[in-house]
Amino acid sequence: MTRITEREARCSVFTFKEGLLSAVAHDLEIEVGRFSIEWPDDASRLTAELDARSLHVRHALHDGRPAPSALSERDRRKIEQNIVEEVLHASRHPTIRFEASLAWSGGKPTIEGTLSLAGRSRSVPVSVTQEGTELVARATLHQPDFGITPYSAMLGTLKIKPDVKVEVRVPVAHRPVERAA
Repeated sequence: MTRITEREARCSVFTFKEGLLSAVAHDLEIEVGRFSIEWPDDASRLTAELDARSLHVRHALHDGRPAPSALSERDRRKIEQNIVEEVLHASRHPTIRFEASLAWSGGKPTIEGTLSLAGRSRSVPVSVTQEGTELVARATLHQPDFGITPYSAMLGTLKIKPDVKVEVRVPVAHRPVERAA
């Protein structure tokens, strides 16, 4: 069994703004601070567990690029509190779980799995690519599919789009490897 955590890999969630007052808001990269991913020696499946209480705003994004100075520390903490308490209801649903099968073709995995988030489970398609020295898994989550109402403020004139993007980056050295049967 192989297990990696936030020490070896990174898991990020990207949110995008919309609405009449979206010009005063920010797209965000949010980092999952505590998670683990495990797979057996035959690399036939994987399980990931993420701590819903460990999400932290890494930085705001401007035109898709990090804008570290765009948010004050107070704003970051308020956003994190809203995500954990109001969006994910992490006190009731502290663990996000993803269980998947791995199929192999030419040494490259195809991931098909089920995500359990905020008390609901749904099938989630995942794409996998290699970018330099990292294996990158990406998925798009439609928040309402999990009973999550996207965050909104100012009577809905400022809100987060219902689709968020999730990205997991694992160094190639730690990737699951198909084993001969």
